[in-house]
Amino acid sequence: MLENMPAALGHALSSIRPGLDKIVYAGKELAAPETIRVTSEAFSDWAPIPARFTDDGAKISPPLAFANTPAAAKSLVLIVEDADSPTPAPLCHALVWAIAPGDGGLHEAALDANASPPARRGAVVGKNSYLSLGWLPPDPPTGHGQHRYAFQVFALDVVLDLEDGSGRGALVHALHGHVLAKGLLIGTYERGG
Repeated sequence: MLENMPAALGHALSSIRPGLDKIVYAGKELAAPETIRVTSEAFSDWAPIPARFTDDGAKISPPLAFANTPAAAKSLVLIVEDADSPTPAPLCHALVWAIAPGDGGLHEAALDANASPPARRGAVVGKNSYLSLGWLPPDPPTGHGQHRYAFQVFALDVVLDLEDGSGRGALVHALHGHVLAKGLLIGTYERGG
């Protein structure tokens, strides 16, 4: 969608970015040990996300692995946000809760709207910033510069009982007082111009 935005407009908006200090992970109310290791076989931390997982490619979610989750964790939550969207707050690309800690991660395409339960094994997918369920592939404006996509994982002492299709606000509110540990993987993506 944003690939058609003129590069000149992308350049003009390049200073408008919420920043990493506005992602959920940075919130003081969710302070917890940063012991969870979040990785992807598709890209390294602070490295480019392959186009296959973006709006310029197959538009599928990347594979993710989670390690060092606390033994006391009852569930995991994944929140993916764009810290550099030309918006006041980060753009939300995915919300997933009730991930079983023993699953060790999510397979490629597990967050897609048409993915079925072996891909997610009972995990619940919420609404992204475009108010659709599932993965919102990276789609930065042409010429806006590099965007940082924060794959944030939270280990909880409960399994959240949220309505299917809940949004970011409801999920973040439900996290309060339940985060045992957290972890972060940053992937980047940029459209030239």
